[in-house]
Amino acid sequence: MPELHRDYGGIDLIKKNTIKEYFLITIASFLVATCVFFFLMPSHTALGSVTGLAIVLTNFTPLSVATLTLIMNLILLVVGFIFVGKEFGAKTVYTSIAIPLFQRMYEILLPDNKSLTGSQTLDALTYIVSVSFAMAMLFSLNASSGGLDIITKIMNKYFHMEIGKSFSILGTLIALTAALAYDSKTVVISVLGTYFQGIVLDHFIFGRNIKRRVCILSDHQDEIIDYVLHTLHSGASIYEVKGAYDQVIRHEVLVIVDKNEYQKLMTFLSKTDPKAFVTVYNVGEVRYNPKPVE
Repeated sequence: MPELHRDYGGIDLIKKNTIKEYFLITIASFLVATCVFFFLMPSHTALGSVTGLAIVLTNFTPLSVATLTLIMNLILLVVGFIFVGKEFGAKTVYTSIAIPLFQRMYEILLPDNKSLTGSQTLDALTYIVSVSFAMAMLFSLNASSGGLDIITKIMNKYFHMEIGKSFSILGTLIALTAALAYDSKTVVISVLGTYFQGIVLDHFIFGRNIKRRVCILSDHQDEIIDYVLHTLHSGASIYEVKGAYDQVIRHEVLVIVDKNEYQKLMTFLSKTDPKAFVTVYNVGEVRYNPKPVE
């Protein structure tokens, strides 16, 4: 009987990719735990997260923040497995356990943890920026830090709601629980901080991919197209448009460029045709099949 051929090279590649993914997930999980311990916990704010809720609950239970976070994460993991899928759930199982363990490590090693900034507001702001970066890393790997991230991922998948927006809605509800244990200042910081975190999170997730759609009406059409094709090395489309007022038919040049190309294009247009009619739109995602290099 002929021997069955097995693609061991492909299997090895999958293993390497898996190891790399979990290495990055571990780093991101450690960053999340570090942000929570050094900035969120000293601020005593319930910045829209399961950990924020755990901070509030420590005022009513003898359990630590890490223990409460782990319990709530495990409950939400079941939801993640059902609605998002096994791959997301498997990775998030890892982070949901790793993050509380890292937190617990900090709690044991540094039992007298105090604010590094000496300001509740600065602690909250530092936490928001740093943890949003770590969470964006996890989402890019189809994982999450557990807790609310699981629900926001579900809302993104089934309701096409931006992750940051759904996070803000759910997080605000949790932020309001700060009123159960803390003063009005802490409640306000929790609510506003949660909203701001949603904006920052969307920036880290989508900001790097934002491109600009530039529509140009100009009498110097050929020069503009030549610049786009041969200097920016980008593509362009030409549309025939008709003015409603003068009924004159013109040609509109449409270009999709990144931030750096956009600045160069605007500089070129201001020199070549200052009277050009230009409209600009932000584009969150572009999908296309690149042309083969000849």
